[in-house]
Amino acid sequence: MPDLLDVLLAGGRRADRVTHVEHLPPREGTVADWPSWADPDLVAGYRALGVTRPWRHQVTAADAAWSGRHTVLATSTGSGKSLAFWLPALSAVRAEAAAAGRPGQVAASRRATTLYLCPTKALAADQLAGLERLLVAAGTRDVRVATCDGDTDQTERRWVRDHADVVLTNPDFLHWSLLPQHARWDRLLRGLRYVVVDEAHAFRGVFGAHVAAVLRRLRRLAEHHGGSPTFILASATTADPAASTARLVGVPPEDVVAVADDASPAGTRTVVLWEPPLMPGRDPFAPDDDVDGTEGGPGAGGDAPMSSKHRTATAETADLLADAVAAGARVLAFTRSRRAAESVAATAREHLDEVQPGLGRGVAAYRGGYLPEERRALEAGIRGGDLRALATTNALELGVDISGLDAVLIAGWPGTRVSLWQQAGRAGRAGGDGLVVLVAREDPLDTYVVHHPEAVFGAPVEATVFDPENPYVLGPHLCAAAAELPLRSPDLALFGPSTRGLLDALVEQEWLRRRQSGWYWTHAEPASRLTDLRGAGGEPVRVVEAATGRLLGTVDAGAADASVHEGAVYVHQGVTFVVDALDLEASVALVSARDVDYRTWSRWLTTVDVVQVRAERRAGPVTWGFGDVDVTSQVLDYAKRRVPDMSPIGGDVLDLPPRTLRTTAVWWTAPEPVLAEAGLLTGGDVPGALHAAEHASIGLLPLLATCDRWDLGGVSTAMHADTGCATVFVHDAYPGGAGFAERGFALGADWLRATREAIASCGCAGGCPACVQSPKCGNGNNPLDKTGAVAVLDAVLAHED
Repeated sequence: MPDLLDVLLAGGRRADRVTHVEHLPPREGTVADWPSWADPDLVAGYRALGVTRPWRHQVTAADAAWSGRHTVLATSTGSGKSLAFWLPALSAVRAEAAAAGRPGQVAASRRATTLYLCPTKALAADQLAGLERLLVAAGTRDVRVATCDGDTDQTERRWVRDHADVVLTNPDFLHWSLLPQHARWDRLLRGLRYVVVDEAHAFRGVFGAHVAAVLRRLRRLAEHHGGSPTFILASATTADPAASTARLVGVPPEDVVAVADDASPAGTRTVVLWEPPLMPGRDPFAPDDDVDGTEGGPGAGGDAPMSSKHRTATAETADLLADAVAAGARVLAFTRSRRAAESVAATAREHLDEVQPGLGRGVAAYRGGYLPEERRALEAGIRGGDLRALATTNALELGVDISGLDAVLIAGWPGTRVSLWQQAGRAGRAGGDGLVVLVAREDPLDTYVVHHPEAVFGAPVEATVFDPENPYVLGPHLCAAAAELPLRSPDLALFGPSTRGLLDALVEQEWLRRRQSGWYWTHAEPASRLTDLRGAGGEPVRVVEAATGRLLGTVDAGAADASVHEGAVYVHQGVTFVVDALDLEASVALVSARDVDYRTWSRWLTTVDVVQVRAERRAGPVTWGFGDVDVTSQVLDYAKRRVPDMSPIGGDVLDLPPRTLRTTAVWWTAPEPVLAEAGLLTGGDVPGALHAAEHASIGLLPLLATCDRWDLGGVSTAMHADTGCATVFVHDAYPGGAGFAERGFALGADWLRATREAIASCGCAGGCPACVQSPKCGNGNNPLDKTGAVAVLDAVLAHED
């Protein structure tokens, strides 16, 4: 195969798009001896699979777990973390099984069990396949392993409850089924020796807070049934993994052993920062297809005047993917949205079929919302070689074992450095060389990153941020815990210092009843229904083909209004469907297959009301605030744009209900003296300046907080009723907040200085997606005033020390 970077550079014709190339040096592996306690048959099984000796970090972590210490292994993608947790877990199962059946011995009262938790069903299925290969290679027949989740039928669930030694599932199943029915799972909980939490870095923000509560409920019930599990966490390389693990599990940090010294081998990895070229003149307010997903194409070329808008990352990635596949490479292309994954795959297939009919069949899309059998077939296809490439959302960022990839393309900054290196780690696994290309979207953060490589290569990875005591998260879980087993005073310390006050509020609201013996759930309905771990805000909307009744996939409830409203275009594996009807009560969108030459984008209106101010500070006339807010959004209408030129061709008005989110926000004010200093009171565009500053600040906050743009929202107004003056709000996009807005409040001046620099240093004339336009603006990026944004930020920052 030719040098892949040369292929992507197209003989030098694309060389000007590369802003930086970093060659990460290879690393030799360091092995260690198998632990003396390890089951000999399992060791023989690993050797039969090619693991002659384990890596040093695997043995260090396995030894700590075997000794009963809570352990976190935070090393790179493909470093063999699974051996570190399966070796002690399976050895414990085999040791106690052997003791129970030994002649002359009294049968053991319990048999060691292990509970494996991961964020996705795909990863659990992948781990099951790996375990089965190991057990076959080891020649063992006495270890019973099974997956159990929401897709498992009742007959199989009964077998798992009664017999399984190792149960692979997810936190959602614990919340909805296992913990509420813990009496049925007594055998598993009584013998619980290990709880494995895989891809633990994925449990951040509100989702992390939910999982922290679930793990505390699990610890409480395991102890009630006589179990005392050791927790083993596997994570990408993160900052301070011991502290994150302690916060997730609910133990002191000194009780956690952190293993972060990666001893596995790695080949040379070449990381390329890539900025797509400027395009011929286009509608400056056309949607950015890198996010919304439909391909705009490169335009007409020729002598058309160049605009300040770059080609979309979706279009650029599709070209690079097609070139790599045509050269014989195996590739993953990560995108930022489901629609973009479909678009990259479809465009790459078209390009490849032009080169050689049928070559495009080697490329497919992979995303959330597909049916389980579709996902399994795609995973098998890329592993077995029937597929050469997948265009995927971050659904494949986690540890599904797909080895032997030549390259990874990343269409847009993935939100955090942790995610970047997780995705990049897919290239050149098993010690081979690999190529990684980060293609910038037109977004302030993407533009900053590709022109400031030190932000990628010179900065440490982020810590995993979540708040286990978020009252909007913890309150419903306390109700669930009380329903499982009445809460007693000694239990409160497990859930954190704020638990007692929260319980008093739940009693006052009549969710719980207080008795001398504890707190009780007395309602008929299951308490687990009070919350949703994924924050979807309701039952997923099923997308059903009206003519056949075929289920195509699902859409999160919170996204349904904007993405599967009546008249919306829905794309599934390259086939276009138009939504005939959206029934929000039944959570069903009925669609019909139609070959249309346009895509749809919705428009919505958002307002913010301050509910409670938690913290406030003043800088001269400027007020900074942080607190609880109600964010109300309503999808109003949608526009149709023809592809590929993105020209508008109409749209329609929608009649959808408003939705209100109680969350947290940071805000800063610009009263009249500040607007006067900025020169905006004498003919300036105050709404446009504030709107532009809001967009850019949302784009830059992820550089300072562990989040990405999609974890945030914002509103700006020239006069807000609660503050009495011009105000910019940036809020967390999750119920109760996720800590991101609070981080913005703490870093206020530094955050706005970075925002101001990003706007002022952009070479565009009047504002573009690289500085002040937003890919998720509900008002079509109108009005926007780039110059006014710099002026108002200068005026605000002038009052900071």
